[in-house]
Amino acid sequence: MITLNKKIRRQSSESTNGVISDSGKRISVRDKLLVKEVQEMNENLPVTCSVHFEDANVLSEFILTVEPDEGYWDGGKFTFSVFVTEDYNMAPPKVKCLTRLWHPNINLDGDICLSLLRQTSIDEHGWAPTRRLKDVVWGLNSLFTDLLNFDDPLNIEAAEMYKKDKVEFQTKVQEYIAVTKEKR
Repeated sequence: MITLNKKIRRQSSESTNGVISDSGKRISVRDKLLVKEVQEMNENLPVTCSVHFEDANVLSEFILTVEPDEGYWDGGKFTFSVFVTEDYNMAPPKVKCLTRLWHPNINLDGDICLSLLRQTSIDEHGWAPTRRLKDVVWGLNSLFTDLLNFDDPLNIEAAEMYKKDKVEFQTKVQEYIAVTKEKR
């Protein structure tokens, strides 16, 4: 993050008539926003979350790990890939769950049902240009606690199991957690 910030300052100072001599292209609005937002996100991470960047100079792609310390998924470790597209902040980041889990709002393919990640949403909680990466992190973390939604599920089978038999649901969740622990 710091290296990208220095790079932006250096390239801005080398700029002549809007053309950057170092790389031949402008720094995108997304990248300028990300320098500030990644720092803010890191300063406000929930204690159950961590972020990893494969390349410190590429702030538009990172892995978020959530390790819930309460509820049905307590003891699990769930990873999400987050990709911030060029049209950020007008569009939400693309997020995929990389860990197979039993969850009403995350299907087995890793798709996520979270209003915040939708360009438009009927519940008026969809993406807005005023949202930030920290909101995405907190939203994903909350899927394991207070944003858990059994009434509007993506994984219908998981939601129906919960409504029918909470003990069976908990057993299924723990089976998935046990499998992911074996793979670590």
